[in-house]
Amino acid sequence: ISSNHWIMAWTGLEINTLAILPLIAKSHHPRAIEAATKYFLVQAAASALVLFSSMTNAWHTGQWDITQLTHPASSLILTSAIAMKLGLVPFHFWFPEVLQGSSLPTGLLLSTAMKFPPLTLLFLTSHSLNPTLLTSMAMMSTALGGWMGLNQTQIRKILAFSSISHLGWMAIIIAFNPKLTMINFYLYSLMTATVFLTLNTMKVTKLSSLMTAWTKTPSLNAMLLLTLLSLAGLPPLTGFLPKWLIIQELTKQEMALAATIISLLSLLSLFFYLRLAYCATITLPPHTTNHIKLWHINKPTNIPTAILMTLS
Repeated sequence: ISSNHWIMAWTGLEINTLAILPLIAKSHHPRAIEAATKYFLVQAAASALVLFSSMTNAWHTGQWDITQLTHPASSLILTSAIAMKLGLVPFHFWFPEVLQGSSLPTGLLLSTAMKFPPLTLLFLTSHSLNPTLLTSMAMMSTALGGWMGLNQTQIRKILAFSSISHLGWMAIIIAFNPKLTMINFYLYSLMTATVFLTLNTMKVTKLSSLMTAWTKTPSLNAMLLLTLLSLAGLPPLTGFLPKWLIIQELTKQEMALAATIISLLSLLSLFFYLRLAYCATITLPPHTTNHIKLWHINKPTNIPTAILMTLS
């Protein structure tokens, strides 16, 4: 984040990747090992592309400064590399698989903290990126994140597709107003952290087990409903603010059509957030399930989760 030389930024990204790998593989489950391997291969390829892009730019311009990315081919390669690191469509295939193989706390890190360094690089080079490419990738991400999340029963996969969909909103605006991208990212991180911490408290990873989780922590479950609706971007809640500002900025840039399309595509993800909310809260106690009723957790909700829940 603080570097202005490409080699230092690349080194930072590499250290970042190597630091999260033991966390993914820590459970020694075959799926976790598979997730760690996939994550390593994808991130290594993306890092190689970042290095290639910066070297090409240095070759043509004699500049190693991050903000001086002026060569068109370099900016194109960099956009692909960062898209691969973030999990933007069409480089999104690894992300749901890796998240499914990780534990919930590691999934939280992958969805929020690990997205921050690549997004910062996009932020620093935003003036020289290709808006058309970013807009088309953003549209595809929002569409695919919505469509592929519809049929999932694993909560981590649903959250992965939700992440891809949110990244679409961030990518569409970065060439026009990078600060809005960062606001969107901070608020997205806040809400995603709340959802992951809540699910981790209730020890829930599937929709079927979410249905009986209301007996464990009823108040936390009731608040989870609002957090999910906030992630979906419904008006009085926190998640609506970035979407509103982005739509406003796109309209100012005479991209009303793009704003309309991306808004309609986010309705797809609203469906699976509502389904999660329905399974968590709206299903009434006397419904027939094959699951055993669970005992209350008598421990109070930990303070960070409560604060994040209130903010989101």
